[in-house]
Amino acid sequence: MDNNSHFVVGLDIGTENVRSVVLNVDKDSLNVVGYGAIKNNGMRKGIVADLTGPAEAIDKMLGEVERMSGYEVNSAFVSINGSHLLSTKVEGMIAMGSPDHELTLDDLHRIEEVSVLGRIPANRNVLDLVPIEYRLDGQGGIKDPLGMTGSRLELKANVISALTPNCENLSRATENASVHADRLIPSCVAAGRAVLSPRQRENGVALVDLGSATTSVAIYEEGDLQHVGVIPAGSNNITNDLAIVLEIDTEIAEMLKRKYATGGELDDKPAILKIGREEHKFDKEKLDEVVKARLNDIFDRVRKELKSAHYDKRLPEGIVLTGGGAHLRDIDLLAHRTLEASVRIGLAKNLGGVADAILKPEYAAAAGLAILASESAPAGPIRSTAKKPAHKSGGGFFTKLFSKF
Repeated sequence: MDNNSHFVVGLDIGTENVRSVVLNVDKDSLNVVGYGAIKNNGMRKGIVADLTGPAEAIDKMLGEVERMSGYEVNSAFVSINGSHLLSTKVEGMIAMGSPDHELTLDDLHRIEEVSVLGRIPANRNVLDLVPIEYRLDGQGGIKDPLGMTGSRLELKANVISALTPNCENLSRATENASVHADRLIPSCVAAGRAVLSPRQRENGVALVDLGSATTSVAIYEEGDLQHVGVIPAGSNNITNDLAIVLEIDTEIAEMLKRKYATGGELDDKPAILKIGREEHKFDKEKLDEVVKARLNDIFDRVRKELKSAHYDKRLPEGIVLTGGGAHLRDIDLLAHRTLEASVRIGLAKNLGGVADAILKPEYAAAAGLAILASESAPAGPIRSTAKKPAHKSGGGFFTKLFSKF
């Protein structure tokens, strides 16, 4: 193994499941060396409601990942979700004095701070600031002004922020599982990094991450993240609707959804589940009506999100679906009819190792988190687990978030 190689970890903490991907970064290659998933509890619509549940799930899942990869996980890039996430457009201007002033990193940091000051409430943490356009002495369309000369610099940017208490609770949950949260990143943004190509991000595309309790949307154009929004509804709503309408237990409703629900046309196969020693037959047309009503509602709300960001019918590359809900049979067909755009299922790209095992839409966010971690400055290799004791619940309290500036 190359001496410069190191390991990075993506930790996707969802309402229903916790997933992780470990990558070995070796020169120009990213190789999957560990992955895992486990059921989660203590979360409501992407927000921590009980610290114990997520901490225990993270602890158990990382135990499996560490045994697979042979390395101890001490830190990770962690996903954050929930309707408290906001995407805010900001502008700022600074003066440098002389016209021959050469722009430095300090100047770029200063204009970012000026742009955010007073525009993001004190009870929100800035997760990321995405520069959309710089203007230098009136000249616009500049993507990176570093090294250019001028006396007046302006910035238009997209700021992604989250409520501070939710950030702190999520970070505390990871710390209680002895994992340091290097950075919190919206799950849809992480999934976009894993499944979207540079061409798609340049031309215009929306990433829709259909989770169990939330559906998050990330819109890209001209290579930049233009908007993030989260809808408080997901695939679990389909399960609950089936349980109510068909008067069945939610576990049976989940089995029924996974086996027979479709976004396309009904087939001739009867809806029969064998539960214990008995077979139960269900009204397939009623099942189909419930499923499509809920999916139409979710995608209608996605379309409203696109409209609010002024991107409805303005995305040449269409919609890319990820998340566990994207497993529903022919869901892309229904999304295509509702959103009136091309739709496809997104899978992680350009990964080696045992990547075949995570080429599933539900692993897109965890893979993207690990890829983003690989693109940051390496924090050093993850220590071998040869002499590692078992994970311990409890631990420190981490509140400081790493932001871009």
